[in-house]
Amino acid sequence: MIGGLFIYNHKGEVLISRVFRDDIGRNAVDAFRVNVIHARQQVRSPVTNIARTSFFHIKRSNIWVAAVTRQNVNAAMVFEFLHKMCEVMAAYFGKISEENIKNNFVLIYEILDEILDFGYPQNTDTGILKTFITQQGVKSQTKEETAQITSQVTGQIGWRREGIKYRRNEFFLDVLESVNLLMSPQGQVLSAHVAGRIVMKSYLSGMPECKFGINDKVLMESKGKSSLDDSARGGASGKTAIAIDDCQFHQCVKLSKFETEHSISFIPPDGEFELMRYRTTKDISLPFRVIPLVREVGRQKMEVKVVVKSNFKPSLLAQRVEVRIPTPLNTSGAQVICMKGRAKYKASENAIVWKIKRMAGMKECQLSAEIELLNTDKGKKWTRPPISMNFEVPFAPSGFKVRFLKVFEHKINYSDHDVIKWVRYIGRSGLYETRC
Repeated sequence: MIGGLFIYNHKGEVLISRVFRDDIGRNAVDAFRVNVIHARQQVRSPVTNIARTSFFHIKRSNIWVAAVTRQNVNAAMVFEFLHKMCEVMAAYFGKISEENIKNNFVLIYEILDEILDFGYPQNTDTGILKTFITQQGVKSQTKEETAQITSQVTGQIGWRREGIKYRRNEFFLDVLESVNLLMSPQGQVLSAHVAGRIVMKSYLSGMPECKFGINDKVLMESKGKSSLDDSARGGASGKTAIAIDDCQFHQCVKLSKFETEHSISFIPPDGEFELMRYRTTKDISLPFRVIPLVREVGRQKMEVKVVVKSNFKPSLLAQRVEVRIPTPLNTSGAQVICMKGRAKYKASENAIVWKIKRMAGMKECQLSAEIELLNTDKGKKWTRPPISMNFEVPFAPSGFKVRFLKVFEHKINYSDHDVIKWVRYIGRSGLYETRC
């Protein structure tokens, strides 16, 4: 698997070095420094082959983390391990910086001993690692903690320890969606999909079992439900169920129950975690529509008119709305007029940036601009890059809705009514573009 693992600073100095196999020599350290970090041209590929040796690297601020191997390994698994390793280090000492790595190098070597065995990745779950690697890097030595470690590593529920107690049992659930869109100038949707995540914060005592229900079309049809209110949806359509194209669950979800009973049942980890990811491409409620009008007036002038329409309930407010209108490279200046928000031409970005703090549903905003162009000898025509948008809306554009969330705890014996539950829907822009 992985032959060696090195952590460098921006100068190419080795901060952490661990070699697991004999086929990786010390010359591999210098090879990566010379050919990647100090390369004359910027290395864009995360995988570099040097003298039959493969280097897989990721970068965090000014720190390079590189895995080295001479074998034909699964690249996706190596990168997954590198990202997990960065998550573990961040959980122990915060931001991954040169100073923090130098101050915690003993702890890092101890973590490496636990998560890598002869180059093969082992347990990278932060919750489990923290039970037997403390903040100071000292292993627990009491009999009770040793027994707890054994149950955590070998038991069925490795992501949650026993004996957790809270004065008040609370459960926070965030449905976070990212809308991606490419629209033609005539308003035809060329491509659209929503990538969603369900993030939970669990502050529950004991070992509770949770049941989670969503308005997925397969789940709804299997239970014979044909009607559902549209209260969680900002759009005007009365769609009752959504078609999820693919989904991915946290390890705590009991997949056998999901396949047989079509219910999401799980024992949640303590604190914050990501329960599931999903993607949908059908019947998406697009929060905004951009109507562009670009007219070239001669060779030295261009007129731009952009109308932004919000397509959700008037009672809802979109926040941090930003429209980025690209301009030609030979733009000398621009006069911008907008009735709502602030707009400014930014020469360094070759774009007019229009910012609106808040925008209610079923509203329309307009921007007009006169762009002055310089005479150039180049006959190359402007390609007209698409207009992009950033925003945040308080609903799920896919129509995703939490139907129910139940909590059961049989040992401590508190009921579902004793748990305080919070559900929040947030829709954000991904790559939201309209051609002009």
